[in-house]
Amino acid sequence: MPERPYVLLSVAMSIDGYIDDASDTRLVLSSEADLDRVDEVRSGCDAILVGAGTIRRDDPALLVRSKQRRAARLARGLPASPAKVTLTGSGDLDPGARFFTAARATDPADTADPADRAGEVSRLVYVPEPIAGRTRARLGGLATVISAGDPVDLAAVLEDLAGRGIARLMVEGGAQVHAEFLAAGLADELHLVVAPVFVGEPAAPRFLRDGTLPPVPAGRVRLAGTSQLGDVVLLRYLLSERSAS
Repeated sequence: MPERPYVLLSVAMSIDGYIDDASDTRLVLSSEADLDRVDEVRSGCDAILVGAGTIRRDDPALLVRSKQRRAARLARGLPASPAKVTLTGSGDLDPGARFFTAARATDPADTADPADRAGEVSRLVYVPEPIAGRTRARLGGLATVISAGDPVDLAAVLEDLAGRGIARLMVEGGAQVHAEFLAAGLADELHLVVAPVFVGEPAAPRFLRDGTLPPVPAGRVRLAGTSQLGDVVLLRYLLSERSAS
């Protein structure tokens, strides 16, 4: 068993480096073609991780959208969507958030196929040891709450995930979580999508807003490929020597 999962960071940003604007409405930077690519990448992962701030701000369901991809996972004996994972330092999570309540992706062309509901999607919440008890009480049976140091230790989180059979982890944000993975040298691949948009709002969140960089030789990483998807560009970088397989 690997000591930790293969970690893939997924980010969409504006030309000037923002991942959202400062409004209360989420700024969608990806094109439809890129959203479908993200769905395909999700379907090939064992778990998807976001920070608690992303759950509070965006309320993501973190499910595979495509019925065909969900069916392919079920045919391999997997849940229809990967496990959901979050990190929180405060335990301030809404039990009504879609992270906890959404069990099945909705598709206007889809039908209520009972087989599509097969395989419970795991929900894992990593917290500092002092708040583990009250977080379990807050969430009830909606998720498995795991103590991972004080503060939360990313290496301990990844070790625990590996022990649960997670071999490939997709990290979808937000900015603080991405920066922590990079700063700790625990990211293996980066999918960076650049949208033809300028945000220009100092209060808006930025990718690596504090300038954190991964500890790689000479500060350089390897560009593994580029793709145009609608009006956005995908840059795929390899951050380690580990194999994606």
